[in-house]
Amino acid sequence: MWDEAVTGYDFGPSHPMDPVRLALTMGLVRAFGLDRVMEVRAAPAAGDSTLRLVHREDYVAAVREVSADPGLADGSYGLGTLDDPAFHGIHEASALIAGQSVAAAEALWRGEAEHAVNFAGGLHHAMPGGAAGFCVYNDAAVAIARLLELGAERVAYVDVDVHHGDGVQAAFWDDPRVLTVSLHEHPRTLFPQTGWPEETGGQAAEGSAVNVALPAGTGDEGWLRAFHATVPELLADFRPQVLVTQHGADTHFEDPLAHLAVSLDAQRAVQEACHSLAHEYAGGRWLALGGGGYAVVDVVPRSWTHLVGIAAHRPVDPAAMVPQSWRDEAYARTRQGGPARMTDGRTPGWREWEAGYDPADRTDQAVLATRRAVFPLRGMLV
Repeated sequence: MWDEAVTGYDFGPSHPMDPVRLALTMGLVRAFGLDRVMEVRAAPAAGDSTLRLVHREDYVAAVREVSADPGLADGSYGLGTLDDPAFHGIHEASALIAGQSVAAAEALWRGEAEHAVNFAGGLHHAMPGGAAGFCVYNDAAVAIARLLELGAERVAYVDVDVHHGDGVQAAFWDDPRVLTVSLHEHPRTLFPQTGWPEETGGQAAEGSAVNVALPAGTGDEGWLRAFHATVPELLADFRPQVLVTQHGADTHFEDPLAHLAVSLDAQRAVQEACHSLAHEYAGGRWLALGGGGYAVVDVVPRSWTHLVGIAAHRPVDPAAMVPQSWRDEAYARTRQGGPARMTDGRTPGWREWEAGYDPADRTDQAVLATRRAVFPLRGMLV
């Protein structure tokens, strides 16, 4: 899913969420010819009735109001804050991103596509009644709500952004039809200070929210171990009809806003794992979204180009050189030279959970806390 107008989601020149990351990602997708081996489709903006599947009517009205006159933003509804400054067209740009995710979900459900990617999406912090954390409309939650409206009975959402997927969790807190799984930096050290393992879902949906809170400094081996110690078993138990995944690139060791130490190569390994899990447990229906990521030249375009290649069944060789034409484009736009290869030069591995755990290891402590909190609620063995 791509429309050049999504780059209008622009909080201004000093804001870390620079839309150049979207333009450079699409440029790298084209440089590798991936746009020629999969359909590139644009969709209209989500209408108010679709947005209201998740967002309150008064909030949508408030976004429309400040979209026409940003001077009206006073911090109410989370609009006009340092994280979410108001700008002309904020409603239109946000609704357009949501529209791409909704159309992708519809295409999957109707059998028009097996996989779909909207790397402009993944705006997982937006709440039903407010903007938060650089996110105005929660396209991931709206797309999931649309799937439920179309008749889906089980949708799994797996979020590997460095920040907790709080808005999606909140939207489906009491809905057992949606399993939300978030692996993120521990809330003690990072926004939004939620995503504790004890957050397991509302009374009507106990065990439907899963949170793995990883210690700052977690690198490839721990991150991959945590993913494989939780996600595959949960999906095997839940058997989703659609798998929605969020691939914020801000887990990377170069990201300026967080404290994990994950490489591009480990991010790619998780993308491949999500692809395989979609085929194994969700009939192949896979909607992959972007998310955070603020190393806008060195990391984000490479990570999401790998994601597109995996979804297209044309994975990009990690050893491949980054095309010089793209590096020239990146320099022209940002005055940064850009990376030379599609890899950080790592071959990440992990130790399987079944091999035993180390009670003194902080990552293993995090995984065990999650398994103890959630697995019994689902009738699964810890």
